[in-house]
Amino acid sequence: APVRPPGAAAANGMAADDPPVEFELEMEDAPGPPTPDEVLMFNAPAKGYLCPLTANSYGIDFLSFTVRDVETNKELFRIARDPNEPPIDISTLTPEMEDQVRSITYDFGRNFLRMKQVGTTLNFSVGPQPVENFRMIERHYFENRLIKSFDFTFGFCIPNSTNSWEAIYEVPALDDALVEQMIEKPYATKSDSFYFVGDTLIMHNKAAYAYTAVGD
Repeated sequence: APVRPPGAAAANGMAADDPPVEFELEMEDAPGPPTPDEVLMFNAPAKGYLCPLTANSYGIDFLSFTVRDVETNKELFRIARDPNEPPIDISTLTPEMEDQVRSITYDFGRNFLRMKQVGTTLNFSVGPQPVENFRMIERHYFENRLIKSFDFTFGFCIPNSTNSWEAIYEVPALDDALVEQMIEKPYATKSDSFYFVGDTLIMHNKAAYAYTAVGD
């Protein structure tokens, strides 16, 4: 089964039990998947998923994902696929099961909002086709207000390879009032992660965030 990273499973900096998060389960009714330029114009989270799981025709499979505080190098979160678990047959997934594959919730704790840089490492494999211009655009929102947009390009992946993608997120400076609102409203902070090969959207994942965990 694939790891459900940047934007899958309830996951945590410290744990969250059955967080009250709802994502749209159906595909959004649109004439076609958006381009990178269109995604960069979004001002609110997508209501549904903007491409089907079958759009990943390159066989890209997320193997592990970690999040760390760059300044201290402290690991905040890690998830890895079980190498003994068989692949998911996506043709058998119900909409609810598909949402579990494509979404994740985090609770990082309030100190996360004051970090200057957050680093992520994504290990992934690709299938028999070369992958050119592999790109991720991630849009973060609080209550439908755009907070930050990130745009990372991995570049070229050779066929049948395993790759490591390290990204550094510059955490935006947030005013005290907004920080308190984000703490007081768990999972009202959300993100869409869009993965492109060239201009073609091949994956779309969602995440929701809380900053209430203690002990960080």
